[in-house]
Amino acid sequence: MADYILARKSRNVASNMVHIFLNLLLGVGSVLVTVLSGSPLLGLILVLASKWRIFAVRSRYLWLNIKSNLVDLIVGVSVVLLAYCAGNAFLPVDFLLMAFYSVWLIIIKPLSSENATLAQSLIAVFFGVSAATIITATLDPTVLILVTFLIGYAASRHVLSQSEDKDFTLTTLVCGLVFAEIAWLCYSWSIIYTFGDTGIRIPQLAIILTIFAFVYNYTRRAIIKYQADFRFKHIVGPVIFGAALIAIIVICFSNPIFNI
Repeated sequence: MADYILARKSRNVASNMVHIFLNLLLGVGSVLVTVLSGSPLLGLILVLASKWRIFAVRSRYLWLNIKSNLVDLIVGVSVVLLAYCAGNAFLPVDFLLMAFYSVWLIIIKPLSSENATLAQSLIAVFFGVSAATIITATLDPTVLILVTFLIGYAASRHVLSQSEDKDFTLTTLVCGLVFAEIAWLCYSWSIIYTFGDTGIRIPQLAIILTIFAFVYNYTRRAIIKYQADFRFKHIVGPVIFGAALIAIIVICFSNPIFNI
């Protein structure tokens, strides 16, 4: 019996090591092939191929499976597109993206607590909107609006799917519409902050929507927690802080180094 337990533990350790290695290979490889090829195609194929389980279900479960994995897909696709937009020469941002995506796959993604779920959603919003803003800079604004709607929908659904509320379709759609509206308002003056020759580009819209997503989810939690006793004082701190931070960013940091 003891030998069986020891063998089982050994197999579990070996399995975990292989799992970590494959995720590390994906995190580094998806960015590496994107930069070396000068095209996002190979990187996107790697990301989609790693999610083969999403599609290995009956057709009636396919859409549900896709929705359940949207946040992970958004992060993976965004990492590849950001690496592509940085150019076909290795820059500090490429190594940062490799490290981040590896940490996401190995440490952040498997977490399932309420706070971890919120963090995963905020990360998807930040990276998803960053990639969408940069990649659609020369395209029709409708593309950015549709993509931000999808990101808002996915981020909201990711959080709400962990809650006790079983019918959250309307809430997720409203969140997506608010994201799309903010993206439409910001499109005419799209600002991207750059940091020297590092290749790092951070769109103002990504910061604003990440702050909004945090305040939105904090407010939702407070309403559920206090229910009939809910008062504005329960959320006044985060709301004022979020509004003030967005106001400072818009008013004081709208003279960008790089403006689309």
